[in-house]
Amino acid sequence: MEDQRGYDREEIFSKKVKAGKRTYFFDIKSTRANDYYLTITESKRRVNGDSFTYEKHKIFLYKEDFFKFVEALNESVDYVKNELLPDVDFDQYEQEEEESSNELKWE
Repeated sequence: MEDQRGYDREEIFSKKVKAGKRTYFFDIKSTRANDYYLTITESKRRVNGDSFTYEKHKIFLYKEDFFKFVEALNESVDYVKNELLPDVDFDQYEQEEEESSNELKWE
């Protein structure tokens, strides 16, 4: 991977999460100073005539912000689950994911 200055950034780890019409990529990369950061990319497939294009949005997350980010994400999700949608069984979504991950798929 190349950054804006032309430097290569090695991808250390990558996790892809398919979510309906969106795909999320969690990529760990290294800096020139041998430090690490996380990029979270949301990719949405759009119809463009007879072909497709992908709209992408990216967040760069640095190690000093990991804890605060995860804490805020968990607090936000818990608020939705417990305050806004207390009657929704969110376990069903986890079970659907487990079942679909066992299926063979072409990528």
